[in-house]
Amino acid sequence: MPRFLSLVRIDEQDLPADTEFPPEFAQRMAALLEEITKAGVMLDTAGLRPTSEATRVTWSGGKLSYTDGPFTETKEVVGGYALLQAKDMAEALEWAKRFLEVHPAEWTVGLEVRQIDEG
Repeated sequence: MPRFLSLVRIDEQDLPADTEFPPEFAQRMAALLEEITKAGVMLDTAGLRPTSEATRVTWSGGKLSYTDGPFTETKEVVGGYALLQAKDMAEALEWAKRFLEVHPAEWTVGLEVRQIDEG
């Protein structure tokens, strides 16, 4: 079965580090993660630390450069990921839809779902 990487895209400015998640959100998310894991679809998932704690490494012109976060020029960042094993893209997108629907309506969260090239 093909594997898919789902990248959670957020605007860090919309969610300050001290934001507390509503208890009902945590409960809904835990239930969904349990369901997707029991279905054998979820291989791994995690949130990522803020870009203020990140470093970008770039290779250009035969040289490496390092840029410490936060990255002010970036509005949207990858805030987490999920590694899924699904029968096809349609199934991966169904799980993505369900993941997004767990979030409060006033939040803006996006997902990029990409099939892993196993070639």
